[in-house]
Amino acid sequence: MTTAAGRRIGLIAGYGHFPLELAQALNETGFEVHVVAAREETSKEIEALVASTCWLHVGQIGGMIKAFKKAGVDQVVMAGKVRKLHLFRNFRPDLTAMKGLLRLKDRRDDSILNTIAELLAEAGLTLIDQTRYAGAMLAGEGLLAGPAAAKRMPDIRFGFTHAKAIAGLDIGQTIVVQDQAVLAVEAIEGTDEAITRGGSLGSGKAAVIKVAKPNQDLRFDVPAVGPDTLATMHASGCTLLAVEAEKTLIIERQRFRELAASYGISVYGYSGT
Repeated sequence: MTTAAGRRIGLIAGYGHFPLELAQALNETGFEVHVVAAREETSKEIEALVASTCWLHVGQIGGMIKAFKKAGVDQVVMAGKVRKLHLFRNFRPDLTAMKGLLRLKDRRDDSILNTIAELLAEAGLTLIDQTRYAGAMLAGEGLLAGPAAAKRMPDIRFGFTHAKAIAGLDIGQTIVVQDQAVLAVEAIEGTDEAITRGGSLGSGKAAVIKVAKPNQDLRFDVPAVGPDTLATMHASGCTLLAVEAEKTLIIERQRFRELAASYGISVYGYSGT
């Protein structure tokens, strides 16, 4: 897809529908969007929504910088996860990535993503907040979809406190609880696997709690939920989803609401106050 010449922006596209939705939002804002997509993660549908697409393997950071420079962009935004498992399985670092790896003190998400941001900045590319052009996707406070959740507030409050603690350690941003007991904690396996594991341990009343990190960097890893989250919850017997209000993205909002109603899953936005 092409747009009139004007503002250009780079999009680092990972897994899921978020890159597609953000690409459309950027188009509507008047940007000409140039994408670097992960071969291991990104939907092919992205190509129809943007001016150009460069397909690279996870770890080809030098190739990503070269593609954005060729497209003439100086601002870049990330959308969609690139699962950390690729660091241990199909990782194909180029020379620029190797340079970044030598700087790492550990392989926490924040350490990796901040190093990528530094490498982009050194090449004259500014990584901007994911929410700058996705504000309409942020969850509000209170009941967002599905049946009423007032009776589930003890689990919401309990889960929120514990999820914040885990997120502060950069372990994960999601936990599964029931009757104020923790059933599962998200780690490197990702949200869906944690939901499946926690739901299997519950009795059909498990609650999924997803939060932002205490000092969330809005340039990357902003928590997000969507129809796939609800489908995984439904399959595993989880009936409540609580997300941090104003800090969590809801992907495909209309379909999300319809599925929540169909599955009987309560969705609640909570700020901790």
